[in-house]
Amino acid sequence: MGQKVPDGQEKNTTMEIEIQADLLKEATESIEAAKNYKDELEQRLQGLSQARKQINGSAVQARSSLQHHFRELKETVIRLLDERSASLLQEVNKMEEESIRPLDDCQKLIEHGVNTAEELLREGEIAVLGGTAEEKLGNFTKKALQIQLDSLPEVPSLVEVACLSIQLDNSFLGFVKERIATHAAVASRAPVQIEELTERPGGILVRWCKDDDDFVPQEYRLQLCKNSAGHFEDAYSGADTEFVVLHVDPNVCYNFRVCARGEGRREWSPWSVPQAAITTLSAHEWITGCEGFSLSSRRDMALRNNSPTCGVLYSKEPTYTSGQTLTFRMEAAGMPDKRDSIGVCVEAQNGCDSLQRDKAVCISPNGAVFVDGKEMTNQLPCVSTGSSVTFDMDVVNFGSTFNDASCFKLRVIISSGNREVVFDWLLDQPCEALYFGCSFVYPGWKVLVF
Repeated sequence: MGQKVPDGQEKNTTMEIEIQADLLKEATESIEAAKNYKDELEQRLQGLSQARKQINGSAVQARSSLQHHFRELKETVIRLLDERSASLLQEVNKMEEESIRPLDDCQKLIEHGVNTAEELLREGEIAVLGGTAEEKLGNFTKKALQIQLDSLPEVPSLVEVACLSIQLDNSFLGFVKERIATHAAVASRAPVQIEELTERPGGILVRWCKDDDDFVPQEYRLQLCKNSAGHFEDAYSGADTEFVVLHVDPNVCYNFRVCARGEGRREWSPWSVPQAAITTLSAHEWITGCEGFSLSSRRDMALRNNSPTCGVLYSKEPTYTSGQTLTFRMEAAGMPDKRDSIGVCVEAQNGCDSLQRDKAVCISPNGAVFVDGKEMTNQLPCVSTGSSVTFDMDVVNFGSTFNDASCFKLRVIISSGNREVVFDWLLDQPCEALYFGCSFVYPGWKVLVF
């Protein structure tokens, strides 16, 4: 028989094993924590490297731009001064020529008179020296009378002729010095920066804000470029601080930058740091084949045509999901009718002439809001050309998608102008996504959806 191990010794052995296991576990966790810590530090080093690269790169670009700008400025100023000097010298030459011309004519006349007088003197002397020759003396006297020796040409006085002078603006140099002293500026950051980029169906919502409390913006300018190609194009110019850039390709990277023009200034501020964004959401589209509506080439804009057919135009598919913002923008307005509507619905029911029905939420052009065909007490501003109506919906409980079986209640926010209505919409069954639609009785209405 084997020797029995005492109970105390067995317990000690078990404790030692447990202690070793705990130590091994702690060591493993420490190693994992150290690895994660190292990874985090390396990521921060990479971030510092990118920040340093941005500072150095922007400094190189700033120096190059300053040198290029002032070199061009200097060359242009010298050229303009040379051109102005040459122009003024030409004016001096022209004035001199025009002022001298009458004097030259007068001089020629006087010189001709002098020559005539000299010739007459010679003839007179010869006639006198000839003695009593009456014929010669008579001819001389007759010739002298014809010359009119008592008639002398007018010579202009000095006050009557030009005396060229120049007028110089002595304050010009001081003005130039002052403008040069304040011309251009260097800033560590642009006064306006992009603060948010949010994907939208077929577009990207760009929001920006001031980054300089002393800067008073009057107008903003937004640009984008595709695939970092380096060629930025204007996307928006105006006083708003956000803009939805439409017609962008899904899953393609776009870079955005923004600048501003200060109040009372003509020049634009430096560009913000470019920010990249993509949208994974395909653009909303209206369904084709609806007789009462004509669609744009991208099928995101619908025009109520002259067809007598009156019905609801739906989206191609149910593409509006919880958490998104759906926007209708009125590009043109026609004659309103109480049956007109724009909104969302659970099903695309053919044969209906309005979204003012069951399983639909909509707004009419007069601002009335309908939920499942019933008009709400709250009302929004009237819809007209240029108006935008937005729909925001979120699941009320903790479900994250429409097809969660427990999600029957949706929190709906409809905004128009500077007002909004908020309510809970009860559905009798869950749905993955909603259709959007519009209906107009009379032609002329044109609506863009995004």
